Amino acid sequence: MIDLANAAATETFGRRLAEIVRPGDVVTLSGPLGAGKTSIARGLLAALGLAGEAPSPTFAIVQPYAPPETRLPVMHVDLYRIEHPDEIEELGLDDARAESVLVVEWPERAPGRWPEALALSLDFAADGGRALTASVSAAWEGRWPLT
Repeated sequence: MIDLANAAATETFGRRLAEIVRPGDVVTLSGPLGAGKTSIARGLLAALGLAGEAPSPTFAIVQPYAPPETRLPVMHVDLYRIEHPDEIEELGLDDARAESVLVVEWPERAPGRWPEALALSLDFAADGGRALTASVSAAWEGRWPLT
């Protein structure tokens, strides 16, 4: 478990994550509303060169970023409004994934879809911070834990 003391620490974690991601990677972010999923994504995008704050993709569902806006192509995905896993096929994520990093919030809306993901889960800590746990697939060997 990783303790994230505040919103700044959560975003800093995302910045550190940006140092190890590469095209084809999937990072899933689970946790209750307000736990910091989008903060991690914003930190990652900022470290990849995005100027300004990344909007939450809750309403767009998929927010793409590509060079020169970011160093790597990134698909920031929010599945909160997805009602059935079949709807995900229409998003074109499988096609984009080969050359992009997928950052997926609310992956529980698509159970079992990304078994090779770095699955991060956030929860509220008693001290007001956040507690992050990771389920690390073989695809992330040698890159996790963050140092």
